[in-house]
Amino acid sequence: MATDPPYLRIARDIRHRIDSGALAPGDRVPSTRHITQEWGVAMATATKALAALKQEGLVRAVPGVGTVVAEPVRERRAASGQGLTRERIIRSAIAFADAEGLAALSMRRVAAEFGVSTMALYRHVPSKGELVRLMSETVFSEEPSGPRPHGWRAQLAQEARWLWQRYERHPWLGRAMAGLTRPMASPHAMRYTERVLAALSGLGLSPYQMIHVHLTLLGYAQGVTLAMELESQARQDTGMTPEEWMASNEPRMDAIQSSGAYPVLFDLFGDDDFDLELGTLFEFGLQRFLDGVEALIAKQ
Repeated sequence: MATDPPYLRIARDIRHRIDSGALAPGDRVPSTRHITQEWGVAMATATKALAALKQEGLVRAVPGVGTVVAEPVRERRAASGQGLTRERIIRSAIAFADAEGLAALSMRRVAAEFGVSTMALYRHVPSKGELVRLMSETVFSEEPSGPRPHGWRAQLAQEARWLWQRYERHPWLGRAMAGLTRPMASPHAMRYTERVLAALSGLGLSPYQMIHVHLTLLGYAQGVTLAMELESQARQDTGMTPEEWMASNEPRMDAIQSSGAYPVLFDLFGDDDFDLELGTLFEFGLQRFLDGVEALIAKQ
């Protein structure tokens, strides 16, 4: 009699913990690294085990937290209530995209959250494209808090940080708004554009320069956000945190370092570890961007 592959046996063990209540909804399940240690298997096997549980809907990835036990579908449906409205669909789709990414979003997956047919959603939202537009509009509807600061540099910095906060909370938003040459008809997002252009008004810049400053800032924020979205997707695909992924690749990195082909790169920090934090990277790039705009204004 054939036996189940190791990853299925591991998935069955974790499933038993969930069914018995040892792991409750919201609890973190063993990471790939913990699975390799507890069951003595390879990283690829651990990844397959978590993928099998995710496919069953028993676990889900939460950015910044890890893989956790998902609420039973029946409980999610009960929590969603019986009434199906456009606003509730949009809010549910935003929560889904925050957890699993824009690529995983579909009308069918959102309908499953409400326990209704896909056709029921189409009565409120005609397509996935329109749903994504409405999701983006909802996220952009919140205005910056506090008074508008004095001076173009402080105003641009405020708008850039406001935009980054939207992207931090909703990593899928950068991809949804990435069409620089085919902008989305989004009144709330256009209000952000209006605020940026207002900060640049009266500085001697041409309309061409003002639009390009706006689009360069937008493209920069979207570029850093893409790294955030890719990290979220990688966490879901592998079940590994960045630290666990680095640890699994340490032998390969050590081999590259020992070759001596990259002395500047590997001697840069000596024995100190470099911990990349995307918020810090964004702020560094923002200040250099503002320095460039300041130089451009000085030439006028």
